[in-house]
Amino acid sequence: MLAYRHAFHAGNHADVLKHFVLVQVLRHMALKDKPYTLLDTHAGAGGYSLESEYAQRNAEYAEGIGRLWDEAGLPPALADYVARVREFNGGGRLAQYPGSPAFAQLLLRPGDRLRLYERHPTDHRILAAYLGERAHTRVVLGDGFGAIARELPPPSRRGVVLIDPSYELKTDYAQTLAALRETLQRFPTATVLVWHPLLPLVEAAQLPRRLRAASRGAPRGWLHATLHVCPPGEGGWGLTGSGLWVLNPPHPLHATLAQVLPVLVQRLGRYPGARHTLEHSGG
Repeated sequence: MLAYRHAFHAGNHADVLKHFVLVQVLRHMALKDKPYTLLDTHAGAGGYSLESEYAQRNAEYAEGIGRLWDEAGLPPALADYVARVREFNGGGRLAQYPGSPAFAQLLLRPGDRLRLYERHPTDHRILAAYLGERAHTRVVLGDGFGAIARELPPPSRRGVVLIDPSYELKTDYAQTLAALRETLQRFPTATVLVWHPLLPLVEAAQLPRRLRAASRGAPRGWLHATLHVCPPGEGGWGLTGSGLWVLNPPHPLHATLAQVLPVLVQRLGRYPGARHTLEHSGG
């Protein structure tokens, strides 16, 4: 677990899907004056240099945010996400990619609360230096799964929970499911985002079905989007795409994803079988 560094994967197709949806959710939360809390259970370093040795190892960003960077005519919501990445780069060339804490820094209002948990000591130090002085913010070196009991419900009873483990350990699948259940029990109206990989593993295949069963009590239902962009590797192994499960999604999110996902398949797809799926509890 502590060997995992997201810098190897920063800005790839999975980040595009995850952070695009995160931007839409945070935009929606800001429509009401009442402050809210964002709890990020696996926050990472906050931001990543795409010129680092880590990012250049496989240059995954080139097949993700790199394919959207200079594109014109993107749907407005997708263009907004790309504009936030440009803002993080100071309006210049693509040299850095914002992690979820950086998107939060760009979009949260001064009174909104931010709770960031990260277990890797190096990433935690970077994150604390970046956001530790922000008002209403706590940057914790520790287990984000265990944070749910401490952090929820938030004082304002408005909140977003982002659950984004590496899934390097198979136990992450069970812990993710348990975290969703605990969140729903403690804070039923929370909007919860659960990122998951598309891999040829039993645990990976079963997780969406288990999330569906665990989400039955959500007041505003659920939404599930997947993006399949890569062919299976040698022997049928390897990451072929990713999915995002959203508990209590904002009402406009389904229509927004219905417009944007086909564009992401077209821009990010790397083989003829590239596709997307989009389901929600309303049908």
